Amino acid sequence: MIREILKDQRGHVRGAVARAPIAAPHLRKDAWWALPLTVVIVLGSFVVYSTWAALQNAHYYAAPYLSPLYSPCLSASCLHPTFGGGLPDIQLPIIGILSPAFLILWGPGLFRLSCYYYRKAYYRSFWLAPVACAVPDARSKYTGETRFPLILQAFHRYTWYVAVLFIVFLTWDSILAFRFPVPGGGHTFGIGIGTFVLWINVILLAWYTFSCHACRHVCGGHVDVFSKAQTRYKLWHAITRINETHPMSAWVSLLWVGFTDIYIRLVSMGVISDLRII
Repeated sequence: MIREILKDQRGHVRGAVARAPIAAPHLRKDAWWALPLTVVIVLGSFVVYSTWAALQNAHYYAAPYLSPLYSPCLSASCLHPTFGGGLPDIQLPIIGILSPAFLILWGPGLFRLSCYYYRKAYYRSFWLAPVACAVPDARSKYTGETRFPLILQAFHRYTWYVAVLFIVFLTWDSILAFRFPVPGGGHTFGIGIGTFVLWINVILLAWYTFSCHACRHVCGGHVDVFSKAQTRYKLWHAITRINETHPMSAWVSLLWVGFTDIYIRLVSMGVISDLRII
């Protein structure tokens, strides 16, 4: 029998009241499962699609647009090599030539996988630890991030630098999206719907990258007295403000990356046409 001890304002025990034990694992009656389920569906769908798209090794370039899932394109067999000739192709048993997407997806993949917000998202939704507030964990024992492999999550601050490098590459791809090929050779300035798609993609990814907690640490994490570093304090304060939107930027940028690849893939396959504005 569970007994509840009542005390007065001075802390003296006034008596004990019997309370019936609660058999249910929790007393929540709202749709607490809706958010974890949504995360599983959306994040799981993106992982499946991006893996499928990376394995295709085709329809990731429709001049002058390069899919962000393949940027920078480093392999010699790339439809649009980012650095000239590119790296030698990697031949694997059964699979054949390794898709160039797998040469670079580890970068942004590790950044998102170790992201503070995404940890919360997949810890709760995929591992059910904890699935929701006031709902018990699926596992009886919780060790947090103190053991391998989760202890490697501490390296997130270093993957931020890798993510910034990819922003540079994607910005270059967006600049090249103004450079349309002309019949007979050469290029001309132009703007298409794909140009806007690529620029929106890099802006959203930059929003997500520079609103990261690791970016706040870079800007002001080593400053003990902000009055002696006014510039860094202002920068840290600005990053802190946009950091409040980090969860939103995480989802919006993720979905737009998928949309950008789908758009370029459909244009490359001839399913849709890229409307030229200029």
